[in-house]
Amino acid sequence: MLWTKRISVALPDLAGRRFPVHAPEVHLEAATRWLCRAQDATPDGGVSRSYTLRYMRDHKRSGWLASYPETTGYIIPTFFAYAAFSGKDEYRDRAIRMAQWEAGVQMENGAVQGGVIDFPATAAIFNTGQVLFGWSAAYRETGDETFLQAARRGADFLVAALGADGAWRRHGSQYARAGVNVYDARTAWGLLEAYGATRDAAHRQAVVRNLEFVLTKQRPNGWFEECCLDDNDRPLLHTLAYTMEGLLEAGVTLGDERFTAAARRAADALLDRQRTDGSLAGRFDASWNESANWSCLTGDAQTAIVWFRLYETTKDSRYLRAAERMNRYLASTQDLDAADPGIRGGIKGSQPIWAEYGAYEYLNWAAKFFADALMLEIRAKRGTKAGKAPAEGRGS
Repeated sequence: MLWTKRISVALPDLAGRRFPVHAPEVHLEAATRWLCRAQDATPDGGVSRSYTLRYMRDHKRSGWLASYPETTGYIIPTFFAYAAFSGKDEYRDRAIRMAQWEAGVQMENGAVQGGVIDFPATAAIFNTGQVLFGWSAAYRETGDETFLQAARRGADFLVAALGADGAWRRHGSQYARAGVNVYDARTAWGLLEAYGATRDAAHRQAVVRNLEFVLTKQRPNGWFEECCLDDNDRPLLHTLAYTMEGLLEAGVTLGDERFTAAARRAADALLDRQRTDGSLAGRFDASWNESANWSCLTGDAQTAIVWFRLYETTKDSRYLRAAERMNRYLASTQDLDAADPGIRGGIKGSQPIWAEYGAYEYLNWAAKFFADALMLEIRAKRGTKAGKAPAEGRGS
């Protein structure tokens, strides 16, 4: 059965075929409905890590996997945003349920565990930073002190683990490369979101210290050292984009041009490397040469988000055009008519589906970032006044 499904989804990619592209609203609804199915596939209120068409030995299953605390955390603000966008209270209710689950599984030291919920619980810096987005958003939306206290405990854990030079070295995820991870810039942004709720000066100070460290790891051409899950010489677009997101959004919130300029250097380098079909390579070397012939769809969506946000803050139409092209490319990889509900409306890890990032998987964070990029596109088309990002908010 799995082989049959794998062959059926691989054939269009092998033949270079794409799916019809519709209005952004159509693709947005399909992505958010897929995320609802991913939540409903679990028994706990969290969101399934992915729908996989291969047997995952470490997960001991195929199909829908267990809930993933890290990415459920940043899906929460996406659902709050989509509830406001669509007027559908179901998404707000679902977001609150996710946040309650996250508070219930928070570790005693305030951390969030690495891996999915049925893996052994070990504290993870990056995962904690991503769930801070969810608790902060849930507290803003509900005023429930449970979420404030969860955010405070998570933020305190991050501050205590930060090194003297501003880098996080302790409590790295056991499921990623050991050592410094510059993409923790997005952890710093999550900590800044928590500061918006806690107003603890130590939380804000830690944000600045980490981002200043990140700047020391950026080369003049915009590329980042020590910025990958597995190969620092050829980082994934996904982790490069995490770094751009963290620098850009924290820089906007803090009013610190050093950080926004750093994000823009990387984003500008990628503008020049966008392929004719709208995609980007899945990996780049230190000279921004393509180091993969496949595309990381998650990283594509994140880069579109960065470009849309740069358009909002600079009004440079190059960013808008590139982001819209990227969204059209992503839409062409989304099957809106598949009979299998685990495929319909989902976003693959890679294009083609057998490539190395999330091979034969539909990832919840890929759908989340695509939904965020689509909401930004719709906002740009409607001429909405620039403000906070539509999913993760902005601490102040």
